[in-house]
Amino acid sequence: MEVTAKKNLSPFFDNIKILTPELRDSFTSFKPIIVNYYANFNNYIYYQNSRLYVQLKLTLDDLIKSFLNEVVENSISMPVVIMDSSRSKIIALGGSFDKTIINNSSKIDYIVAKMGNQNEPIVVDLPKYGRSLIYYEDSLLLTQLKYFPMILLIVIAIFLIISYFLFSVSRKAEQNQVWAGMAKESAHQLGTPISSLMGWIEILKMKPETQAEGNEMAKDIVRLQQVSERFSKIGSKPELRDNDINTLINSVLSYMKLRSSNKIHYEFDSQQTEIIHKVNPLLLSWVLENLIKNSLDAMDGNGTIKIESSIKNKHKIIDIIDSGKGIPKSKFKTIFNPGYSTKSRGWGLGLSLAKRIINDYHKSKIFVKSSSLEEGTTIRIVLK
Repeated sequence: MEVTAKKNLSPFFDNIKILTPELRDSFTSFKPIIVNYYANFNNYIYYQNSRLYVQLKLTLDDLIKSFLNEVVENSISMPVVIMDSSRSKIIALGGSFDKTIINNSSKIDYIVAKMGNQNEPIVVDLPKYGRSLIYYEDSLLLTQLKYFPMILLIVIAIFLIISYFLFSVSRKAEQNQVWAGMAKESAHQLGTPISSLMGWIEILKMKPETQAEGNEMAKDIVRLQQVSERFSKIGSKPELRDNDINTLINSVLSYMKLRSSNKIHYEFDSQQTEIIHKVNPLLLSWVLENLIKNSLDAMDGNGTIKIESSIKNKHKIIDIIDSGKGIPKSKFKTIFNPGYSTKSRGWGLGLSLAKRIINDYHKSKIFVKSSSLEEGTTIRIVLK
């Protein structure tokens, strides 16, 4: 085929006069344009893309490749999946994904659905692929930033709780020191007059006409010594030794019967003849006296006080039951707080002392088991 004209070719084609089939195939892949210029005579125009077009296409391909690298292959970018508009072909996959999942269509569908629920896919037109969809999810850094305020609030809350706990412990320790200081000072102040009274009682006993009075006063002095000793033990580690709880209860009841109205009926019931437990007898008897005194105040000098003792699950149980006015359920815990009292002249320390002696010194429990207004109250002590 004779070459009649040529344009914008490389110097290689300057001396070419005949276009052989081999040369034509190497020159272009496009079909020639047929120009009929006379009767059955035709000219054939063979062409190829211009150098400018080829350069532009190479530049565009580089830009697309660079775009895919930046979006998908950047190691610090978020997980990304680029698919065609029909979501049937993966154009690119990047982020923390394992590239082997490309062959797992079900896993790809799951990932794409998850990304689509989290973020709306971005629609782009890529010259080589046409309309494409970019699916993505939040990066690890963005997820961490999202939960950072929540974590910060939790840390602040923990800090506040610890601060409050330390403050409470400090305040309780300060209260304990005040308790101990007041108790020991009271015991110290009582010691001098008690010693003096003991001397005067001995003088009274020496005279026959005052001997009986002296003996009775001696009993009260013994009682004052017990009170002083109780106060001296507050704030120090008490000595706990085996004692019969039933004997201790009977002793307290005998003392309280002589100092209460004849209209008060006392009862004591125990499932065992003897209940042995490590206690401080002075402090535990103080607790029982305080509880009985509160029951007497609630009954206005007329009613029944019953004490029951038993053993349950290796714990020693003491129930103090009265037929008094009762306690509202909302006050079951409040009555053990320092300063709480229903009496106009009460200090509100009796039950608070009882709780301190049982909880702190005997490592046991005291609480209101049950109470009904105008029917009575049951306070339980559980010695562990």
